[in-house]
Amino acid sequence: MKPSEQVHFRILRAIESNPEITQRELSALLGVSKGKTNYLIAALIEKGLIKIGNFQREKGKLGKIAYLLTAAGIKNRAALTRDYLARKEAEYKALKAEIQALRKIEDNLPVDVG
Repeated sequence: MKPSEQVHFRILRAIESNPEITQRELSALLGVSKGKTNYLIAALIEKGLIKIGNFQREKGKLGKIAYLLTAAGIKNRAALTRDYLARKEAEYKALKAEIQALRKIEDNLPVDVG
């Protein structure tokens, strides 16, 4: 997964779990500026992966923005999830093998008696 896909994946997951997340909250979550977050969201909108909904809570008051995953966004998020999971499982297996090898080495180390 490319770094840009990782960021898109994190945004799609955040939006899916909280459609009313603000750009400020997304910025904090991603560790990037609000301007960069705006740019990333615009790219996802341009790709057709998310859309913006404007929901009016009360008459006469400004509506609240919500980000919604499109059908393509859901499909893309699912594919990125599969890739992410496969990568993490491979990392887990490699780490597990390394731990087992280190334990074997540790078992063969002489005990310091002094």
